[in-house]
Amino acid sequence: MKKTMFAMMMLGLCGSAMANEEMLKIAANAGCITCHQIEPRTDGKLPIGPAWKDVAKKYKGDKTAQAKLTKEVMAGTNLYDSHWKGKVSGVAMPPNAVAIKEADAKKLVTWILSL
Repeated sequence: MKKTMFAMMMLGLCGSAMANEEMLKIAANAGCITCHQIEPRTDGKLPIGPAWKDVAKKYKGDKTAQAKLTKEVMAGTNLYDSHWKGKVSGVAMPPNAVAIKEADAKKLVTWILSL
């Protein structure tokens, strides 16, 4: 429970945080919050990975996004084909198949796209 509460604090969540507890627990346990957060940064520094609300905005209306992003979570992204170039300080997302089950990745991506 402490790890989930820490994740909520790190992600800057308030009121509706308890409704998202399962997703935050999955994200914290898989290490997602090391590079990602829900809200975009406001301090002028580039994040390591895109904020999840930026991901939701970028893929809004894309019917292939859920499957595409779940695959990227599991397999990682290509260093030479970064679609966040110039917007994040990280260059590629490592594969996460050892850190998260595909079913949980799918649930997490669905939640991220709903933000």
